[in-house]
Amino acid sequence: MLQAVILDFDGVITDSEILHLRAFNKVLAQFNVEIDKRDYYTTYLGYSDSDCFGRLIEDGLLDIDRQQIPELIKQKNRVFEELAGAEGRTIEGVHEFLNMLAQNNVPMAICSGALLSEIELLLEEANLRQFFATIVSAEHVKKGKPHPEGFLLTLEKLNEHRDNQIEANHCVVIEDSLWGLQAARAAGMHSIAVTNSYDAGQLHIAEKIVAGLGDLSMEDLQKLCV
Repeated sequence: MLQAVILDFDGVITDSEILHLRAFNKVLAQFNVEIDKRDYYTTYLGYSDSDCFGRLIEDGLLDIDRQQIPELIKQKNRVFEELAGAEGRTIEGVHEFLNMLAQNNVPMAICSGALLSEIELLLEEANLRQFFATIVSAEHVKKGKPHPEGFLLTLEKLNEHRDNQIEANHCVVIEDSLWGLQAARAAGMHSIAVTNSYDAGQLHIAEKIVAGLGDLSMEDLQKLCV
């Protein structure tokens, strides 16, 4: 029985991955570093801001001390908020999908590697905040995807003050990246992939793959939790 749906944010609800890349590159320009679009989608997209900067250091592309990362995150967040305010938009089919879940009384949550301020900003602008019982963002976890910590924490928060506890194997996670799908599997949850950021071949571990949220019905979701 379907008990909850947990959605990633970037690439599932909002089309903001390219805005993140532009924000990263604006901050990195001071160090004469630029992330190529293909490299970003292949290597860095699934990381939180902290992990992304850390990976750039590990790869030898960014020659700074790790203690500088928090300041770079603040700079990147400011740039992203400017871009999102001007260009952020939700992906086609999102509103209809969330309304369908709400009409069927399915609890919804977000589990994302983005910062909470970025998520809240775009949700408020799109008038979507009311759909989500809880949001788990980069600040709430020590280990990002593909580690399951974020999804397990999301489930814990969904179960606060509930008499009937939601079980992991009755949750459906919707993701757009391999990292997120791996995290969902590790958390014992069912998974659906949307091909907004990667093609189906790169998302093969998902139990179901669709082009967008508009392609999903309540029957599709329920079938995964039988």
